Amino acid sequence: MKVINIAAYHFTHIADPDAIAERLHSRAVEAGLLGTVLMAPEGLNIFLAGAAEGIDAFLSPLRDDPRFAGMPVKTSRSRHQPFVRLKVKVKPEIIAWRRADGAPLAHPRAPTVAPVDLARWIECGVDDDGRPVVLLDTRNREEFAYGSFRNSLTLPIDNFTDLVGALAPHREALAGATVVSFCTGGIRCEKAALTLRAEGMDNVLQLDGGILGYFEQVGGAGYEGRCFVFDERVALDPSLQPLVDRDPLQPAA
Repeated sequence: MKVINIAAYHFTHIADPDAIAERLHSRAVEAGLLGTVLMAPEGLNIFLAGAAEGIDAFLSPLRDDPRFAGMPVKTSRSRHQPFVRLKVKVKPEIIAWRRADGAPLAHPRAPTVAPVDLARWIECGVDDDGRPVVLLDTRNREEFAYGSFRNSLTLPIDNFTDLVGALAPHREALAGATVVSFCTGGIRCEKAALTLRAEGMDNVLQLDGGILGYFEQVGGAGYEGRCFVFDERVALDPSLQPLVDRDPLQPAA
């Protein structure tokens, strides 16, 4: 599989998002990459694919920038390019949440659980303190239809911004549990965990790196189905193999 797919995000103060977006667009074009780059005053979100040397050429100068030096990058492979174009956009947020209490740069990061620890908790049924564990899916119904953690709490939402209201009827039942929020790559569960903790749910953690980070580090322990992704691969299984792997510019067989 010759195409490298990367997914990455990083919250950091960006005073010049338009200027950085222009530079990243030029680098991606020069590197022959396709996909989506979202830039905002709160940070950067990347979904790109291309040849290994192109990915390296794009990431190397980005890692030299102190603002992005610590950005984790999740990687998978495919036979075909899963994007049909390159889009670089500047937005108010790298994922719309529109809540000050969930703004990552304004608050300390919500506590995390590492994939290896979550896998152990899932196997045991409790966390390290003996509390029951509830996995909270912060994605929408189209996404979790492809798969989710076994027995996770999924909410019938179409938009991320509807999450808090949809969770309200469940909050009393979750009071005695350790709640682990999760999403595809970590952005949504990071913002959701901040807001829920600000609203008094101090038992909420976030899965560090999201589902894709979990697949990379521990595989599919406790996960059923695939993880929906926002490109022509549609979804990835726990070994990071795509559901669809064909040239998106060619008609389906």
